[in-house]
Parts: sequence; structure tokens; C-alpha cells
Amino acid sequence: MNEQFRISQKLGLMFRPEETLPVDIKSWAIKQLKVPSPVLGTETVHSEIKPWPKSLQPNLEDRAAMMRLHWENTKKRRQKIKGYDTEAARQANDRDNRMHKKDMLKFAHQNVYGSDQVRQRLVSFWTNHFTMGGFESRELSSHAMEEGILGSFNDSFASMLYKATTHPAMLMYLDNHISAGPNSNHVRWARSRNEQAGLNDNLGRELLELHTVSPDVNYTETDIRNAAKVLAGWGMDVQGNSPQNLIEQAGTINHWDMYKKNWAEPGSKVVLGKTIYQGKQGLKQLTDFLATHDHTINHLSFKLAEHFVRDDPQQADIDYISNAWRQGNGSMEKIHTAVIERAIDSKEPKFQWPMTWLFQVIRLTDSRYFKGWSEVDTYLNRTMETRRIFEELGQSFWVTRQPNGYSSKKEDWMSGEMFERRIRFSESIYNSGARIIDPDVIMDRIGANKETRRLLTSLGMSRRNQFIALMCSPELMGLENA
Repeated sequence: MNEQFRISQKLGLMFRPEETLPVDIKSWAIKQLKVPSPVLGTETVHSEIKPWPKSLQPNLEDRAAMMRLHWENTKKRRQKIKGYDTEAARQANDRDNRMHKKDMLKFAHQNVYGSDQVRQRLVSFWTNHFTMGGFESRELSSHAMEEGILGSFNDSFASMLYKATTHPAMLMYLDNHISAGPNSNHVRWARSRNEQAGLNDNLGRELLELHTVSPDVNYTETDIRNAAKVLAGWGMDVQGNSPQNLIEQAGTINHWDMYKKNWAEPGSKVVLGKTIYQGKQGLKQLTDFLATHDHTINHLSFKLAEHFVRDDPQQADIDYISNAWRQGNGSMEKIHTAVIERAIDSKEPKFQWPMTWLFQVIRLTDSRYFKGWSEVDTYLNRTMETRRIFEELGQSFWVTRQPNGYSSKKEDWMSGEMFERRIRFSESIYNSGARIIDPDVIMDRIGANKETRRLLTSLGMSRRNQFIALMCSPELMGLENA
């Protein structure tokens, strides 16, 4: 594989046919960190590529309003109120007030049609790191990805960590919105009425175990509980509270700044030897402390190297990223630049997630494999639902999944079943979506290696079989370079 496609495979999503291959691939990759990220897509499967409508990109306040309306309409349907109890009314409520199906399609379009391929790969990495997205939080996940994660790329990891931790998608996903300090006013009030209320340590545990320092720091259950106490009071049920209730309890209707004083645990807390003061600012103090901790830097440098550099990162790979992290004081630009430089310098191949692989082969073959935004709720005979595509791949950011996200280890994706799924996707792309199906054209553009060309030659004259074999070849799966 030529150098342009080798690097765009490891760090990006491969070049579309209309894109000119850059002469200086390293300079191109680093400049990708600063390129704009307009949301591009198609209105119908085969229409022209253009910006997504603003009406399909609601802000957080609008999403919250839609969730509340959907819940109110659902309650009326369950109460069998006339006009709300029909199947047509249920479908209309989902269509008008649910965003996750549109968000899934928008995410696919961004990865397939966008020119900011390196940024999109980084968004996917960090979205997987900060796992959220099941149940009702899936209505807010896209906002967290775009504003909390992508919106922090020109800032610091400390900023990203705080934004991800306080985003309502995260707070609802891990039930922090129902967590109250054991000595809070709310718990005392609940006990006086023989009602249950108390501390939920889901987010406190994941903040330490997965998002930052990892178990290598030897934290204790007390550290987890104290982190949960710092988090107590953050978040509210988005769909079940009116704006008036939000103001009464938190003094704001901004769900990204939702802190309920009566639910907060009074007093200072100690986490990993650090004293965290009481009050709303305590969480920022905690996330800043964790973001700059040596164990956080080492833990995430390993994860970045494993995802982008090589399948078995060496200590030198980890050190290269962690040194840049420290020297840049946690600057995301410095961290990402170090990842790019190390991935380019390493000649080792890097196995690609099924989701990443699909986006890459769709771009490579100029396929129209996803619906257009006007077709989200329309059945199309030869086009799979976006939800089903991600389910078949075994990867989706809009479902409940393991707390540590999807593995970057190739062994976890190399079963016969997973390989068979790639074969089926390749055949489906050939039959319905690919505009470029000549294997020789594709191999010449990417500079395919001798082994790949030999494999296709051995399959005889069937263009279909050659196309499928090329898409599922070790070279295009990231299992070999030369």
C-alpha cells in the first residue's frame, strides 16, 4: 500500500476518489487537526453531497424540549387519550421528537462524505473512551460527541474530561442524575417520607477506573465513594422535568450545568490523597487533578498507541505520546500530533475496527450505502437501516455496551463470524452501492501489495469475487502493509 493510503488507513478513513492524494502525508495529517468539520451528507441515497440541514442538528436545549414532549405524548398514549393512542400517533411522536436515528445517520454521513477524516477517527476514539449512549441518553449522545469531544480538540484533555463528565448524556447514562449525597438535604427529606434516595457510584467508579487513572493507581473503594460524593447533585432527568422544575432545583435550564445543591454532599472529600472542596466547583477541581495525573497520562497514551500506532504498542510508543502530553500540558493538539507522528513513523500495520473498515471501503469504492437524511423513516428495498448496519458490525455508539467501550485488540474482532460479516457487507456494497467496482482500479490507486494482487489473481475472472476478496483482504483490514 502506498504511503498516502497506509497513513490514511491508520489515522483516517481513506481518500475518496475525488480527493487528490497529498504529496506530504505527514503535513496533511497534522493539518487535519485544524480543518473545519462541516456535516456533509445526501438528502437521498443517490443525490449530491451537501451540508446537512440545520433543522436536523438541534442544540441541547431543543433536544431536551423534544425529549420532554416525547415523554408527555407517550404518557397520553398509555392513558389512551384520544388522538394519542393510535399507531400513527406513536410513529409521528417518534419521528418528530426522537433524534437518535437521525444522529446515527449523520455520524455515518460525516465519516463517509467528510474531508476531515483524521478528526472523525479521533472523535470515534474519544467517544468510545467516554462510553455513553444507551437508553434515553442516546438522544443526547451526538451533542456530546460534537460539542463535548470534537469541541475540545483545540483545548486540553482537562477541558474534554470535564465536558464529558458533566454532559447530560453521561450523567443520565450512568444514573448520576439520581445520585444524592448520604448527608444531603434531599436524602434527609426522603428518609422523613420513608422514600429511598442515596449515592450512586457508577460514574465515580468509571471516572477513576476507565476515564482517567485506571486500576494501576491502586485506588480504594473509599476513593470511588468519595469521587461519587463529589459528583452527587450533578444532572437531572431531561425528559421528566419541566423548565420550572429545573430552575427550582438547579437555578438553570442548561442541562450541561445542572447542579442540585440540595442533593450535594456537604464537606470536603479526599480522592487519591487530594482534598476536594465542597460545592459545585469541586468537580472541576477533581477532573483537573485526574486529567494531569501521571497514571491518566500513561493509561491513555497506551490506549491511543494501541488504537492508532500498532496492535502491540511498545514502551517507546507510549513514552512518545506521554512525553508530548506532559510537555504540552495536556493540549489535545499536542497529544494528537504525537499520535500522528508516531503512527507514521511506525511501519507496523494497525488492525481496523469493523466500523472504521466499513467507512473506509465505502469511501474507497465511492459507494452510496447509507440512506439520505430525508429517507430516515422510509423503507428502501436495497438499503439497510443505519441501526441494522451498526448492529451487524457489532459496533454502535447509540446502544448500551461494556463500560470500557469497544476493544482495540484485533483478537477480539477476528472470529469466523466477524469475518463472515465483512464478506456479506462487501458483497452488499458490490451489489447495491459501489460506483467503483473494478479491483484493478482500486488496487492501482492504493498501491496494493503483491500478496493482495496474487490473492485476486488466484480467484479467476469473477469481478464480484475479486471485489469481495479485495475488500476483505489482510491489507484492507489493516493486518499487513507490504
